[in-house]
Amino acid sequence: MFSSLKVRDFRLYWFGMLVSLVGTWIQSVAQSWLVFQLTGSAFLLGVVGFLSSIPIFVFSLFGGLLADRLNKRKILLATQTSFMLLAFLLAALTQLKLVTPAQIMFIACLNGAVMAFDAPSRQAVVVELVGKEHLLNAIALNSVAFNSSRIIGPAVAGILVATIGMSGCFYLNGISFLAVILALAVIRTHNHVKANKKAGLILDLKEGFSFVKKHYLILVLVAMVGMVSLFGVGYIILMPVFAEQVLKAGVKGLGVLMSASGFGALIGALTLARLGDFRYKGKLLLASSLIYSVSLILFSLSQAFFFALIALFLIGAGGVTSIALINTLLQSGVPDEFRGRVMSIFMLTFAGFMPFGNLFAGSLAQVIGVSATIFLSGVICTIFFILINLIYPQIRSLKQQIGHSFQAETPL
Repeated sequence: MFSSLKVRDFRLYWFGMLVSLVGTWIQSVAQSWLVFQLTGSAFLLGVVGFLSSIPIFVFSLFGGLLADRLNKRKILLATQTSFMLLAFLLAALTQLKLVTPAQIMFIACLNGAVMAFDAPSRQAVVVELVGKEHLLNAIALNSVAFNSSRIIGPAVAGILVATIGMSGCFYLNGISFLAVILALAVIRTHNHVKANKKAGLILDLKEGFSFVKKHYLILVLVAMVGMVSLFGVGYIILMPVFAEQVLKAGVKGLGVLMSASGFGALIGALTLARLGDFRYKGKLLLASSLIYSVSLILFSLSQAFFFALIALFLIGAGGVTSIALINTLLQSGVPDEFRGRVMSIFMLTFAGFMPFGNLFAGSLAQVIGVSATIFLSGVICTIFFILINLIYPQIRSLKQQIGHSFQAETPL
């Protein structure tokens, strides 16, 4: 289950990232609560979510180009340092009682811009740390780190907001980035940069899109990620409203709800890490996608706190399993010289589409309410994954093995 952690450099990177992610989730919960307290608006929660992700949609392809051209470790050192400075800026503004919704939106937008260059390198550097033989395990353990932080961060955020205040949460997040910065300073990556640095950026982009166009399975997998980002994750930015207005749970209840989703995701990631490079990835991918979307519907119908926790647990387990499988299938089947660009397209659909999903969720919730919005999102995702299962039955038999490149297919 933890085989990739035997690799020293990945172990240092993994623990550093875990500490940093806990801080990020603490800030995420505190920031959402701060926006809701300042504005009382579900729509503005959606706007903040939109602004934090729209730069990823705009710049992530260029982040992928840099990942294919430059040393990924050095890119990550620059981006993680930038995240730390932005966290300290938000903390200082909040402590001095100068913070406004407009400032929060501006800092969220800057964080999104940094993320656009951070995410492709962060995804693509894993194979340089562990090699393809440990890739699925390493990606699953990255999901373990991410989702462990989703349990720890939100769970303590409610307590921390009440004890050290929102500014204290933001300072704590800034300090947490030191862990991953120190790890990146001492590790060494086996750099696989093969992109032609003399070629123009536009030509590099065209080559990346041309590669994806020739492989219809990549297009299908990316489309599945895009659907989740557009309609499946909007429930997250509506959680403060759902906790307050539907479940009457307050900020501590909000932390527990978000932790439930994180706990389900942790169980899903650990299960995936234990399975290793198993054969029937396609069947599990479709099953986990349907579990995710149906659980969204169940969550939207929740009136009892305990029932909501169960639904969120299933949402977390189904979501992390499907995304981690798609991530693995893409990274293991793509040549080294295209990995950064393909992962930037993955991030474009995964994080870059989120602003539109957040804006859709926030706007619709203002009109029809949070429960109805989450219900509609779950229905849309369920119908889409059923259609994928019917139209592309070959996805069910997908048995892509680590190190085996995608074969060129007829374009979608």
